[in-house]
Amino acid sequence: MHPIITVSDLSKTYATGFSALKGVNLTIRRGEIFALLGPNGAGKTTLISIICGLVNASAGTVLADGHDISRDYRAARSKIGLVPQELTTDAFETVWSTVSFSRGLFGKPRNPALIERVLKDLSLWDKRDTQIRRLSGGMKRRVLIAKALSHEPEILFLDEPTAGVDVELRQDMWKLVSRLRDDGVTIILTTHYIEEAEEMADRVGVISKGEIILVEDKAELMRKLGRKQLTLSLLAPLAAVPPELAAYDLALAGDGMELVYSYDTKAERTGITPLLQELAGAGIRFRDLRTSQSSLEDIFVSLVRTGS
Repeated sequence: MHPIITVSDLSKTYATGFSALKGVNLTIRRGEIFALLGPNGAGKTTLISIICGLVNASAGTVLADGHDISRDYRAARSKIGLVPQELTTDAFETVWSTVSFSRGLFGKPRNPALIERVLKDLSLWDKRDTQIRRLSGGMKRRVLIAKALSHEPEILFLDEPTAGVDVELRQDMWKLVSRLRDDGVTIILTTHYIEEAEEMADRVGVISKGEIILVEDKAELMRKLGRKQLTLSLLAPLAAVPPELAAYDLALAGDGMELVYSYDTKAERTGITPLLQELAGAGIRFRDLRTSQSSLEDIFVSLVRTGS
């Protein structure tokens, strides 16, 4: 299956000389949910803006369902819906009018039934005659999603879609995202709520300092880079890790009442058995132990810190 988005050797340098993107290559599979993660200033919004035709690239190409975003702008852009990070819409228009107008901008014929369905899906139906300026921030965010869906795009970009949104609205949005993916819409999201990416995404890309440093299936990323921790709850506190246990790179926690041992889940030997034996030999006793695995957030922070 051909990718629905292909980014090739994409670079962006602003007039100030700042290089926001540096030779980015990326493919997005049709029908997937792709999470683009990165710290502030990493280039996420610039990359999305170029793909959506809002910013011109300095070099490179972008294809949206086979259409070049520069040479065949209208066809490429008609494939894409964008929910921007900023809440920008006409304050004095009604919800119905602004969503219907967005559909017309793409040359689509009037379709009141579709607009009604989109508004109902986003719990906006009872607000259809309300002016935008009278809506809460969360409801305005929903209007932006409705506008992005009004022309029935095959690709939907969500740039920090749940920023400033309460928990209930956030959950409703992700239910809608799941339904859209089931309908065949490809979804690319950026988010600071990494637990959302961990729950929703099929693949994860990490961008740092204008470069894509990793793209991986989420499950494979967790398997390859995830580490497990063994936490031992001690019977008596330790002031420091005994020198004879230095090889295990143990960490003290809980005011000296816990020993934390990190180990590689891929390794042939975890080292747990000899560790427990040496703890017994050192007279260190524990009353309980538990294991935990790295979250996607742990992995993301580690990747950005190392830059690889």
